[in-house]
Amino acid sequence: MKRIYLDYAATTPTHPEVVTAMLPYFTESFGNASSIHSYGQEAKQALEEARSKVAALIGASSEEIVFTSGGTEADNSAIKGVAYANKSRGNHIITTAIEHHAVIESAEFMEHQGFEVTYLPVDEYGLVDPDDVRKAITRKTILISVMQANNEVGTIEPITGIGKIAREAGVYFHTDAVQAVGRIPVDVNELGVDLLSSSAHKLYGPNGVGILYIRKGTKLVPFMHGGEQEDGWRAGTHNIPGIVGFGKAAELAQQEMAGEAERLIVLRDRLISGLLERIEHAYLNGHPSQRLPNNVNISFKFVEGESILLNLDLEGISTSTGSACSSLSIEPSHVLLALGLPHEQAHCSMRFSLGKWTSQEDIDRVLEVTPKIISKLRAMSPLFKNTDRR
Repeated sequence: MKRIYLDYAATTPTHPEVVTAMLPYFTESFGNASSIHSYGQEAKQALEEARSKVAALIGASSEEIVFTSGGTEADNSAIKGVAYANKSRGNHIITTAIEHHAVIESAEFMEHQGFEVTYLPVDEYGLVDPDDVRKAITRKTILISVMQANNEVGTIEPITGIGKIAREAGVYFHTDAVQAVGRIPVDVNELGVDLLSSSAHKLYGPNGVGILYIRKGTKLVPFMHGGEQEDGWRAGTHNIPGIVGFGKAAELAQQEMAGEAERLIVLRDRLISGLLERIEHAYLNGHPSQRLPNNVNISFKFVEGESILLNLDLEGISTSTGSACSSLSIEPSHVLLALGLPHEQAHCSMRFSLGKWTSQEDIDRVLEVTPKIISKLRAMSPLFKNTDRR
């Protein structure tokens, strides 16, 4: 049986060219970038070349890129770092109800530290209204954090408009761009952000390495203390193989992103229309057009998402019921609830996320198998049997 992977939003396979680029830094060029001997300087050069490539992907300067262990660390560093560094100015943070748990839980932690947090609502498509951001700003507001694209429903947020509002108010602005970087064009200056989080394993790089973009002049407290790595922003010995891999992945993304997005949109729309046409009581979640090229999130009423996932997996199709970070939770998605879905419908949702090795044949296979699975599961569902479906 051919296995079909449709969970690229959770993680991507590492690109073969990325693996090739990384290999020498495990065995040959293994030096510590903080060492002054030739091995160390070789590693240092590779570090800075990778930093330059990642910076180029998001329109930043190399010195504004700080390497982290991933998107979660970057989100934590941005929110806690800005809050602690600017608490003399104010104690108010603005974010949204649909953020990744790394942002939501960081914000909740800051509430326990005496900060006030406003969680903005979204509309039925998952869009934040920039006017709501403007209205939420007070004289005590020090940080706004709004994700660029939602990890569950794929909605792309109006970050540029929010960035203008933040600049006018003199408030720092952070965006979690983990799902966006490498999939859609991202330019920190066009977006107007002061801080941006990204992670290599979402764009065919390795796990365990990410970045926090910090605009020059941004005031924040370092999250990790110890050595003077990353100009004092993030202590700890550099993960050179991972950083080199991130650099190569960023380079490939710059070359291939436009064409790949165009290809994926065709497949994405084929999957959406095919599922909605073949399965009654199926509903698209997220914005119909203002969404990531690779994201399909659909609710199939009267069937538990976990049951669909397991049955698809038996057919060789790997997908998700939502964010990988909350896949062990039995609670419905906080994102779908924020969109206004009732609990029972939020439990019935599946996320299909496409990527570099997704083919039309894969999509056709999903369209062949999924209606049969839904029909079988609904036949066993008392909710479906007792529902007036006229």
